[in-house]
Order: sequence, then C-alpha cells, then structure tokens
Amino acid sequence: MKKPAKSSRNIAKGFTLVELMVSMAIFLLISGVAFRLFSLQQNSASILRDQVGLNLALRNAVTELQLDISNAGSGYFQGLNVPGWPVGVTIMNNVVASGSSCYNSTTGAYGSTCFDTVNVIAAANPTNYPPVNTTDSSGSNGASNCSYTNTGVAYTQAAVVNGTPWTLASTAAEFKSGDQLLLVTSSSTATLMTTVVLTADASVAGGKAVKLTFNSTNTDGTNTYGSHDPLDITTCHGDSPCPAASQLTTQFCGTDWAIKLAPITYLVCAGPGSSTTWCTDTSSSSPDIKDPKLVRVQSGTANVIMDQVIGFRLAASIFNTVGDNSTSYQYNSACYTASPTFVVGTNLVPTSPGCANDEAYNFTVVRSVRASLIARTTPNYNANYTFRNTFDGGPYQVEGTTVVVDPRNMSMND
Repeated sequence: MKKPAKSSRNIAKGFTLVELMVSMAIFLLISGVAFRLFSLQQNSASILRDQVGLNLALRNAVTELQLDISNAGSGYFQGLNVPGWPVGVTIMNNVVASGSSCYNSTTGAYGSTCFDTVNVIAAANPTNYPPVNTTDSSGSNGASNCSYTNTGVAYTQAAVVNGTPWTLASTAAEFKSGDQLLLVTSSSTATLMTTVVLTADASVAGGKAVKLTFNSTNTDGTNTYGSHDPLDITTCHGDSPCPAASQLTTQFCGTDWAIKLAPITYLVCAGPGSSTTWCTDTSSSSPDIKDPKLVRVQSGTANVIMDQVIGFRLAASIFNTVGDNSTSYQYNSACYTASPTFVVGTNLVPTSPGCANDEAYNFTVVRSVRASLIARTTPNYNANYTFRNTFDGGPYQVEGTTVVVDPRNMSMND
C-alpha cells in the first residue's frame, strides 16, 4: 500500500518569532556582560600599565639624581693639599606656612611652593679649566699679594697643569662672562670662601696677571640674593645678617684659589612662581600647571627628567658638635644647627626645632641629603574613568620614593 506524502509544512518547520526574540535577548545579555567585563579589564590593564610606567620613571629620575649628588664637591683641588671641601650641595627649600597648602584642590594644580631646588656644586673639568692661584695686579704669589672680592675685581696667576705653566692669555680664556667661580683660602686652620659671577670675559692685566670682573660681594663675603650668586652658596637665601658668614671672607692671596664651577641644578617647573630662567611656561595659563616637570640643568642646558611631578622635597643631615649627624633630616636650611640642645630621654630630639639657628644656610656642614619625589600618572578626566586616589582624590595614580645620598667628596674627617 502506498505511504502518504509528507506535507510541506512539516518539512519547513523552524524557529518561531518568540523563540528568535528570546534567543536574541539571551545573546545580547551575554554580549553585554562580555563587553562590560572587557571594559573593566581594559581599565584595570590601563591602570596597571600607568603604574608600571610611573614606577619606572620614578626609579630612573631618582637614579640620575642620586648619581649627581653622590659626586657633589668633586674636582675642586686635583692633587692639591687643601684641608677640606668647602661645599658640595646647596638646597633651596620652599617652606609652606602652617595651615596653608601648596595644592589647589579646586583646580587640581600643584604650585611652585610644593617643590625644592638642589644645586650640585662641583668644579669644571680640571684638565680644561684648572684651579688657579689668586694674587693682586702684580701677579706675585706672596701672602701679601691679595685681591678683595668686595671691590668687584680680582686677579689670578697663570694656571699650572701637571707642572706645566699656562700663559696668562690661555688662562684668561678659561673664564667667560656668566661663569660662577668659587674662591677658597688655603689656610691650614680654616677654609674660608666666597663666590662671584663674572660680568665680563677675563683679560690679561699689564702682562702680569689675569683680571676677573664681577659684581662685588658684601664686606663679609656674602652676596646679594639672586644673580650675584644663583647657586645660593653665600646669600643665605636673602636673610640678613647671614649666620654662615663665619665661613666666608673677601680676601684671597697668593696661595689661595679661584675655581670655575660646573654645577647641576634640579628644579620643578610648575607654572607661576617657578624659576623664570629655565621654566618658560610661567603664566597663569601655563601648561606646567597641569604637568609639573622635574628639570635637570647643566652647562646652560635644561632637560626634562620626569613629567607629572607633584612633590620634590630635599632635606639634609648636619654634622654637629655632639658627634651625631644622622638622628634627623632638616627640611628647612634656615634651621641648620651644629650645636643642638637635646632633651634627656627623648631619643635626642632637639628642644627647639625653630629656625635662625647657629649654622643656618651653612652648606659646608651638610653630610647627607635626603630627596623625596612624588609623581602621578597623566590625569584622566574621562567620565568613564572612575578611579580616584586616596592621596589627593585626583583621577590618577600617585607614587613616591625617597633616597638618601652621601656625597662621597665631602670631608670625611669631621
């Protein structure tokens, strides 16, 4: 008997509209969850990537700073018997007043007072720029042949390198307008000093000596704060009278020295209030407000070491009369003291941590430097970026690091 043929309705049977809609809803739900997880993972990966980059940048910046500070005070007296190093670093602290803040929480900007400056003091290459003995216009090397820096003019003898004397002309060619010099006495009982900035190229005076012209120092060897001593070796940061004047002098004679400096400066450009010499963006709309930059300056060239720096602080450990120079670090160079008074039973805590102390701004007593650097990732103000850090509540990650450096060329016999 012949079987009946299957109907076309049975052969073409598929999904109903309801089934299709349910399937699409499930697919969209799963896809949405997947994309959400992907988005979250992407944000997490971005945060992690930024943290890794920030960490590497901090390490690189601190390593370079550490290398420079460790060589502070080098090259002053190659092969010469001078009793001690005069100065290795100068630190210019920005101290925020009590109850104030250097951070503007409304704009998220860090001002210039959030950052200190350090000058690494070292002599220029002694092969090309050797130290020279001072003298008067006669060019003689006696103890009575002296120049006085408060007159604005000083004289030097011809340089001697490896026993071979230079000509006066070749010695004069060593010193150019704008050079900063360190002048140091060679006394066996005390090393006194001052510093000057040349206002003209050196010249040969009467065929007998090299003539140096500069802005005169004060009669105690201190300088006017600013262009007369941009490294702050002798200005006491503008304070007067200067407690460090006991380390200074204006008289330099036949056996004393004039040394050309090759300093390295670390500072942060952060908009208004930053150094106008190296920070060009100093207006109220400065890009540096949104991206403070740690800058390294050497030989007239400034290089950005790190972006997005929000804190740069420097402290010093000071040699003192109680034989202990490591109990604390002072973040205000006006507070340096070599004769602290301690409270018995309080782990050698100074009784008066106030400023204007006996060694204020005397950088010859610095024995160790502590540098703290805080930085952030690039701020992300995208509405989808919901991360906020616990440091200042900003939409970026924050990391910091601290390094302690002992300048190896500072005096070790104190």
